Amino acid sequence: MARSPKPAPQAALPYFRPAALTFLRNLARNNDREWFTPRKAVFEAELKEPMLAIVRRVTDAMLEFAPEHVRPAEKSLFRIYRDTRFSNDKRPYKTHIAAWWSHQGLQKTSGAGYYFHVSAKEVVIAAGAYMPEKEQLAAIRHWLLEHHAEFRKVLRAAALRKAFTEFEGNALTRPPKGFPKEHPALDLIQCRQWGLAATLPGQAALKPDFAATITRHLKLAAPVVEALNTPIVAALAPKKKVLFGLR
Repeated sequence: MARSPKPAPQAALPYFRPAALTFLRNLARNNDREWFTPRKAVFEAELKEPMLAIVRRVTDAMLEFAPEHVRPAEKSLFRIYRDTRFSNDKRPYKTHIAAWWSHQGLQKTSGAGYYFHVSAKEVVIAAGAYMPEKEQLAAIRHWLLEHHAEFRKVLRAAALRKAFTEFEGNALTRPPKGFPKEHPALDLIQCRQWGLAATLPGQAALKPDFAATITRHLKLAAPVVEALNTPIVAALAPKKKVLFGLR
């Protein structure tokens, strides 16, 4: 008698079940390979697959407001494994699951992009330039010398300020070398990063509209990300060659 074919695995939904937060809570208490390894299948089913479904849903929406950041979901998803090579903290696993959408062409550097993570306690949604390289940092600062007024206008948008409650600048205590001490953009120029963040309760990740919530926040932040990437991308553009003194 022929065996009946196995039913196809059900596609993950773009939000989490309570078991996902329970897993992360237990992982924080048992952050070792002896606990994680026999439960890896649970991690895959309850966290990784739903997270990929969320990322795909958000990425599809990005075609409208951030097409330069569209990439396969697997490329946006961070690994759960921590890099402990240069850290005194040898715990092998992160206690949250996260995704980052970088600008095309900047995948191996940083630039400005979109991010969110889910832990047992909270959901953090963020956007901006958080670890710009030295050249990118200089490019943004020089751009702000001339464009600070329009950048402030973007930051002051009412809907943006309502959605994102934190501006993360990690500012220097004095002007960076080579920049004027007296300038209306000095507070922005002294920043070492330019980021927006919003924190939601962890339970937000269990709601069916979770992907829509992430999308709504990132869409509001799109003008900020685009502004910060403008000088970075311009600096990467190939310079036009001069032929016989003519352009």
